[in-house]
Amino acid sequence: MNRAVVSRGGACSGQPAVAWLAWLAPPLIVLGIVLVYPLTLMGAQAFHNPSGAPGLGRFATVLRSTVFRHALQHTLEITLTSTLLCLVLGFALALLLSFVPFRGSGAIGRLIDAYLAYPSFLIALSLIFLYGNAGVFSVFGRALFGAGPNATSFLYGFWGVVLAEVTFYTPFVMRPLLAAFDAIEPAQLDMASSLGEKPLGVIRRIILPTAVPSLLAGGSLCLLLTLNEFGIVLVMGAKDVITLPMLIYGKAIQQFDYPGASVVALCNIVLSLTLYALYRHLLTRVPS
Repeated sequence: MNRAVVSRGGACSGQPAVAWLAWLAPPLIVLGIVLVYPLTLMGAQAFHNPSGAPGLGRFATVLRSTVFRHALQHTLEITLTSTLLCLVLGFALALLLSFVPFRGSGAIGRLIDAYLAYPSFLIALSLIFLYGNAGVFSVFGRALFGAGPNATSFLYGFWGVVLAEVTFYTPFVMRPLLAAFDAIEPAQLDMASSLGEKPLGVIRRIILPTAVPSLLAGGSLCLLLTLNEFGIVLVMGAKDVITLPMLIYGKAIQQFDYPGASVVALCNIVLSLTLYALYRHLLTRVPS
C-alpha cells in the first residue's frame, strides 16, 4: 500500500518537471536556431587559420590591419558623439515639452511615439533629398545666393552621419525622459520656486536627479544602436567613414571574405556586450 502511494506521489511530482520542460523546449530550440547556430558558424570560421587548423591566425591578421583600426576608431567616434548630442538635445526638448506649456505639445509627444517606428535609413534619405548637393535647399541656395555645388559636402562625411543619427535617435532619449518628468510632483517645483530657487537650480536639484535613470536608459540604448548602425552609414554614402558594420558588409558581400567578416562580427558583438555590461553596472550604482 505504501509503495503504491509513494510511486503515485513520485509520478505526480515528476509531472510538473515534464510540463516545465515541454514549455521550455520550444523557445530553446528557436534560440538555438536563430542565435547559437549562427554564432557557432562564425566561431568555426573565425577561430580557424587559413590552413584549416584551429588557431587565432585570422584574428591576428584582421586586428592588425589598418582598415580594422580605422573602422573601430570611426565607430567609437560616431557612437560617442551621437550619443552625447542625443542626450543633450533630448534632455532639452523633454524639458521644453514637459515644463514649458504651449499649444500642440501633446501632439508633438504623440508624434515622437510614431517617429520611433520609422526605419533609420529614411532619415538619411530625407536629409540627402533636402540638404544634399542635389537637394531642395541646395538648389534654392545656388539659385538665390550663388552657393557652390558642394556647399553641403559635409553631409557625406563624419558630421553628416552624426547629424542623421542624432535626428533619428534623439526621440529614444526623449521618450523615457518624458515619462520620468510626468512623475515629478508639481508641488515640488512650486515649493522650490517659492523658496527663491532659480530655474537652473530647480533643474539641477530636482529635475536632473529624477532624470538620471532615464538618461542612462536612453543613452545606453542610443549607444548600442549607434554602435551597430548600418542603414544610415550605407545610405549617406560616406566613403571615408567605414564603421565596423560597414566593414562586415564589405568583407562578406563585396569581398566574399566570410572568415574575415566573422572575425569583425565577433569583435563587434564583444564590444556591444561590454557596453551593455557597463550600462548595467552604472544602473545598479544609481540610487532609485
